[in-house]
Amino acid sequence: MSDPCILCVAITGSVPTKAANPAVPVTITEQIESTHEAFEAGASICHAHVRNEDETPSSDPEKFARLKEGLEKHCPGMIIQFSTGGRSGAGKARGGMLSLRPDMASLSVGSNNFPTRVYENPPDLVDWLASEMRAHEVVPEIEAFDL
Repeated sequence: MSDPCILCVAITGSVPTKAANPAVPVTITEQIESTHEAFEAGASICHAHVRNEDETPSSDPEKFARLKEGLEKHCPGMIIQFSTGGRSGAGKARGGMLSLRPDMASLSVGSNNFPTRVYENPPDLVDWLASEMRAHEVVPEIEAFDL
């Protein structure tokens, strides 16, 4: 490739399950291994979600802490970006992991319609998430889903 590019890998997202695709990495260990493979192939950013034991989305800061620790160990220098998306939690729980100081975090700046529900991002929550990112020196990735 003659032009440099940035590869960002979203290892698991918050929707896919093992039932839909057995290769989806849902445990912290699986996510670290999958991210390491992507890192070795040239990925420089990891957009990370975490899951509960039943594979549902989570905003649990402890899970994010374990994931971050493993990524820093096995993917040195990789930019770690946490998801603060609404499928993983409600209200301020969505930003509970920002104190872990990932390099980046997603910041959805408006509400929109998903196929089965409204993805709500009220202005007061967006403002709070942005202020938490500033307080913890986390660079926001601005997500705008509107047409």
